[in-house]
Amino acid sequence: MFETSSLMTSMVQTQQNSFFKDASKSPLKPKDLKVFEGLEFFPIDSLFGVEAQLFRTPDSSFFEMKTTTERITKERVFGILTFTINKESYALNVYQGELDTDSETAPNYLFLPFLDDTNGETTYGGGRYIDLTIPESNQITIDFNKSYNPYCAYNEKYSCPIVPRENYLSLKVYAGVKRFKDH
Repeated sequence: MFETSSLMTSMVQTQQNSFFKDASKSPLKPKDLKVFEGLEFFPIDSLFGVEAQLFRTPDSSFFEMKTTTERITKERVFGILTFTINKESYALNVYQGELDTDSETAPNYLFLPFLDDTNGETTYGGGRYIDLTIPESNQITIDFNKSYNPYCAYNEKYSCPIVPRENYLSLKVYAGVKRFKDH
């Protein structure tokens, strides 16, 4: 199963690099874009492609999630994801943003921000994100190989949600995009 997923992950990484190279869309600063050759990724590792159990929290209230600027986003805990890596159990909150008429976010979009023991060393200090969609069942695949840095890791003009402390994993997630040079 993960063999197909690793092929898809590789395609996602190629798409990320294409996006970052496109001057009309890239979050990179102009000086960084001039010398940009590609994002650095950890090798794709099946250890970090996990099946998680989703425990939905349908009655959770929306709250104000802080960002790296004055902007506030309205999020709610859509559910709790539980999974194992190396026989250790973990849990992360997965979030759903409040939809409004101006929202560009798909109604089935879920936001999974996380912190781990690589932050500030080999990955961005503020944590990384994974995009998910609401599954029909209570099983969901989390592919940490698809984790990415928030745009503020590349350019401080962007406003990025701050990863809630409860979404800390006490392990080194050697998967996904690595830390970009200091800006």
